[in-house]
Amino acid sequence: MADTIVFAHANGFGAGTYRVLFERWRAAGFEVKAPERLGHDPKYPVASNWRALRDELLAFVERETEGRVFLVGHSLGGLLSLMAASRRPELARGLLMLDSPVITGWRAHSLQMVKLGGLLPSISPGKVSVKRRHEWPSREAVHAHFAGKPVFARWDPRVLADYVATGFVEADAAEAVREEARIVLGFKREIETRIYNTLPHHLGLVLHKHPLQCPVGFIAGTQSAEMRQGGTEGARALAKQRFVWFEGTHLYPMERPDDTADEVLKLLRGMS
Repeated sequence: MADTIVFAHANGFGAGTYRVLFERWRAAGFEVKAPERLGHDPKYPVASNWRALRDELLAFVERETEGRVFLVGHSLGGLLSLMAASRRPELARGLLMLDSPVITGWRAHSLQMVKLGGLLPSISPGKVSVKRRHEWPSREAVHAHFAGKPVFARWDPRVLADYVATGFVEADAAEAVREEARIVLGFKREIETRIYNTLPHHLGLVLHKHPLQCPVGFIAGTQSAEMRQGGTEGARALAKQRFVWFEGTHLYPMERPDDTADEVLKLLRGMS
């Protein structure tokens, strides 16, 4: 039986965006499973510290796989994978986090105070996502819109094409009456915003009560603003010799998908 990777996506990007990585892992002999769009099932509402999102990921693992799996996740997905491995260690053969800052210590305390004060929406990426454009007249317009943005201009063209193909859906009847609403975001901006505004501040406590029992790897982007803000201390403490730097921004899996996939394979093989 092939080893299984369960991959959890970043906030705002469904699993289809990572097709290039998945195909490379499958070519290397792994089975790859991935929830398409976390946070959109009302049975698992987005709330502070993401416990329901963790449970949504765990339910997917239990439903779609057998035996122990490698949990791999980007950003949001990496943190949910960490929480899942801590909660259900018998399911995790290994954990690999892609640019998922593990906020602990004084940073976690500061985050908790900001959340209690109701200030997080004004300083988190949610202040951008809440106003994100969410409707277009066609997929061609979607592609032109994102291809013209500096962040997306760094992406591998295959990944941008996959994002356009899988990250947007046909508008429903109510929306379609508006000319500009033929194609809309599949990852709803209000859910993306809620995820940003409920960042977990309790990871230190989680890991103290339920230490990880599987090997851990971490790949940090050299130009990642998120890693600068969240710090590397927590990730280094978990991954130890499996903490590696990788050239790119927080979105390096989209910028260098082939190299990212190969780095993941290298670390996973070291966990076997």
